[in-house]
Amino acid sequence: MATPAWQRKEGQNPSGGLNAAGRASYKAQTGGTLKAPVTGRPSSPDQMRRKGSFLSRMGGSPGPMTDEKGDPTRKALALRKWGASSPSEAKSMGRRLLEQYARQKADKS
Repeated sequence: MATPAWQRKEGQNPSGGLNAAGRASYKAQTGGTLKAPVTGRPSSPDQMRRKGSFLSRMGGSPGPMTDEKGDPTRKALALRKWGASSPSEAKSMGRRLLEQYARQKADKS
């Protein structure tokens, strides 16, 4: 059995993350639904929560930002796609977005 598209180049976006074919392949194999990344400024509280959560999680994940050839790793590409240039920037952006989300949620209550 061939590996699913989300694990191969054809399902990966060259600028980071999965493309539509990769997300469809992931859903077919696991049943999980993956949304496209929030690349710009979050326009809703849900997008703010998603972006903050992703950046916080990926900013704290281990792994290099470049491979042995000096090319960016998938981690570096994903962080860049979501708007962060380094793990430390990702952590701080993620924390700030989650704090804003919590304030907005508290104001509505």
